[in-house]
Amino acid sequence: MLLKAFPAGEGKRRVASVPPDYFDADEAIAILRESFSAEALQGVGIEGRPAAAAAAGAVLRYVRETQRDRLRHLGDLQLYEPRAHLQVDETAKRNLEVFATIAEGRRQGSLFHVLDETVTPMGGRRLRWWLSYPLVVPARIRERQAAVGEIRERHLLRRDLRKALGGVYDLERLGARVAMGVANGRDLVALRDSLRKLPEIRGLLADSAVPLLAGLRDGVDGMPDVLDLVARSIVDDPPVQIREGGVIREGYDPALDELFAVSRDGKSWIARLEEKERQRTGIHSLRVGYNSVFGYYLEVTKANAEAVPADYVRKQTLVNAERYINEELKGYEYTVLHAEERRREKEYVLFLEIRERIAAEIRRLQRTAAAIAELDALASLAEVAERHGYCRPQVDEEDVIEIIDGRHPVVERMPPAEGFVPNDTLLDLQENRFLVITGPNMAGKSTYIRQVALIVLMAQTGSFVPAARARIGVVDRIFTRIGAADSLARGQSTFMVEMNETAAILRNATRRSLIVLDEVGRGTSTFDGLSIAWAVAEYLHDAPNLGARTLFATHYHQLTDLALTKEGVKNYNIAVKEWGDRIIFLRKIVEGGTNRSYGIQVARIAGVPDEVIARAREVLRNLEKGELDEIGMPRLARGRKAARPDSGQLPLFVDEEQAVVSELRDVDLNVLTPLEAMNLVGAWKERLGKKSEP
Repeated sequence: MLLKAFPAGEGKRRVASVPPDYFDADEAIAILRESFSAEALQGVGIEGRPAAAAAAGAVLRYVRETQRDRLRHLGDLQLYEPRAHLQVDETAKRNLEVFATIAEGRRQGSLFHVLDETVTPMGGRRLRWWLSYPLVVPARIRERQAAVGEIRERHLLRRDLRKALGGVYDLERLGARVAMGVANGRDLVALRDSLRKLPEIRGLLADSAVPLLAGLRDGVDGMPDVLDLVARSIVDDPPVQIREGGVIREGYDPALDELFAVSRDGKSWIARLEEKERQRTGIHSLRVGYNSVFGYYLEVTKANAEAVPADYVRKQTLVNAERYINEELKGYEYTVLHAEERRREKEYVLFLEIRERIAAEIRRLQRTAAAIAELDALASLAEVAERHGYCRPQVDEEDVIEIIDGRHPVVERMPPAEGFVPNDTLLDLQENRFLVITGPNMAGKSTYIRQVALIVLMAQTGSFVPAARARIGVVDRIFTRIGAADSLARGQSTFMVEMNETAAILRNATRRSLIVLDEVGRGTSTFDGLSIAWAVAEYLHDAPNLGARTLFATHYHQLTDLALTKEGVKNYNIAVKEWGDRIIFLRKIVEGGTNRSYGIQVARIAGVPDEVIARAREVLRNLEKGELDEIGMPRLARGRKAARPDSGQLPLFVDEEQAVVSELRDVDLNVLTPLEAMNLVGAWKERLGKKSEP
């Protein structure tokens, strides 16, 4: 199943096959017991969940065998309960562009890009988790909202907290490196600098009465013992390699200090030896040097070679100099080099001990990292809410989604020629549970329905939302069917992808879900597409235990007739202002359907050549008049032989019956007199009667 879901070459996901015994429940539980405490296993009831135990044990075994380590940095075992979160599947995340744009797969242009003002890597990861798994319990959502609101309202707190958080390194990654035994001196310095910021962060939240913020404040452990250990033991600017020395401070270990003294005193000893040998030999250019190949040496220029004493032994000949050694320098070399080697070994042993002592406190560090990550994510949401003028939504378990002056959080940040036009939304499970939205392409239907879904997702994340006012009755799942794209890697056409996504919605949606559908049926012929769209709409409306709150954007204007027979269906359209043969998109959602698509006007806006536009108008007039050729096809190509109709498809023209239905739909009964109404009905009957004559 996984291999089918993630075929080779698709994205960055990779699926590895393992032997079946990895999933043996008894063996899995044994592995879990080795890695987690009895309390942790009992807390999630793993003994009574053999399938969950097998899955967790298989993953843990695979990681242990590939990483070759105990993985003691792993936190407590947690049981994932889908019902505890708003479920947003990968299709919905992609269609709503939660983390990446559909067209280019870029972070910029996504919801996450707008909301992510975190200043630490772990804060960014926490915010991403929140958006992946929003909440469904209103009390928990309101708790998070209260924390965001507190930080937003207190400007100085928000500024100082974000500044202090910015000085904290990635404690989660640092803790993992320490626990896995791969942290170096620079990692410990980063840990030290981070721990120094924690008292300031706690102090900023000292007077907060918001329960979530108070709890996070108490969860920030300054770890003074660890801070003191690192500050006393590790130099400020250690090298990357821990085996080369230069990592441990002088004064930390007496035995190491003695070796430091030998190295430090050696420099002055060499200076004294150099001066003594110059005096003894009379060679004023003589110098003492060192390299890693020959060790210490006495260097004399060739011009002074005859003045070299008999106790000098030649070690190396250069072009312009000779290098020697004598007994005194040889004895010192042994002492110094041996001391250097012992110092490096001693530093390495001490560093391992220090790292192990820190690793013993890994649980404290992880709890602190989690608190810092959550504070950073909350501060990010507060910063975005203040910067972009978001409101705090009312969140409850009722069935109403009401948004006043809602805005698309991403589109409103883009710099268009025109300002973003806010829109209202009302969805419930009674009179407003199925909204059919019509209007021309490019008018903003897709933006609007995405906007509603994103506002709901943001609200259940605990974020404030882009609206003047909002009330969100929590939903259990968000389903989307938006856009059209082939999946060549899976051998699926545009229409097959569309139908797969639609089928998943029809099978899995519940009464508490939010469904967003855009142009269902677009990927096939007109009549097939209309038929499918109509049937899907009826099923979503009528199916037992479904009737979910639904936004259905479509170019099939016939779907507006659903409101005539289905309770709870409302028609809306995107307002358009006509100016001669041109149109202006007002971007405003207004109640009522529309039977015009303005396709030719949209084509002109898109830059289609004038001659094509003119020809399109001519063809459209023929279709609207029902002007037919000798075999019953519309006269689309004057002077050319008409194409033979396909017996398997209906002709695409407006016949007399459709014309009458269209006129009937447009009649305003409120302004007709009884006589005018009778005359109209008589005229229609006469036209239909002529059509039926042989």
